[in-house]
Amino acid sequence: MDGTALYPARAPVSWLGSLTAERKHLPLIRFEDVALRYDAGPEILRQVSFHLEPGSFHFLAGSSGAGKSSLLKLMYLAQRPSSGRARLFGRDVTTLTRRETALMRRRIGVVFQDFRLLDHLTALENVALPLKIGGQREDKVQQHVAELLAWVGLADQIHAYPPTLSGGQQQRIAIARAVVARPSLLLADEPTGNVDDRIAVRLLYLFEELNKLGTTIVIATHNESLVSQFSHPVLFLSGGEVRMRAAPAAGGAGTGSAGGGSAA
Repeated sequence: MDGTALYPARAPVSWLGSLTAERKHLPLIRFEDVALRYDAGPEILRQVSFHLEPGSFHFLAGSSGAGKSSLLKLMYLAQRPSSGRARLFGRDVTTLTRRETALMRRRIGVVFQDFRLLDHLTALENVALPLKIGGQREDKVQQHVAELLAWVGLADQIHAYPPTLSGGQQQRIAIARAVVARPSLLLADEPTGNVDDRIAVRLLYLFEELNKLGTTIVIATHNESLVSQFSHPVLFLSGGEVRMRAAPAAGGAGTGSAGGGSAA
């Protein structure tokens, strides 16, 4: 435990920008009978059908090896379906050119299970990367990154290098990097797997705060105890197929369900 407060402060106002402007007239993600296999191997996913509305918040649950990471890869365009139809932001992902794929990925933030921080860069420099790639002015980069690191409780670690930080601190750097460019969609793969229960709940509050600003969120986890504390619906993966599970009754740690999805 690193002494940070359980409840995060509100997100910095100057960073919000146009985050809440996502259109709500079409599902942000729609999968229809999607299947995925790697090379000539067995199907990892089969007949996956669901849609998620803009501004929704869902957990993606299932046992280890159920295919959660593979489904996330389809959502952030690291893989294409072997069959079926997948639409993201209203576009059929199988028709995207390489340039269109790269541009669409800029609208997606990803928190990887293994963090994927660059050890030779400071916390500030790691979080700044998406903004610098996007051509943001240096003064804006410095302002937004410093505010976000303060938001995730790391204001005193902005010049620290990842190897000197705890797993929970590195995870929060990865989260700040994923959200700094104000993504329309945030995907997180086991973001609480390397932290204790108290920090795990704090991280979920951070995701809820971001969701209130309009970002669609999907969090993959096998931690059923954590899922039960928050009132959000669950995409449950089993046997390569997905079914939607309604949000648990209110009364847990979470602030409420964002709803907005269905599965066949």
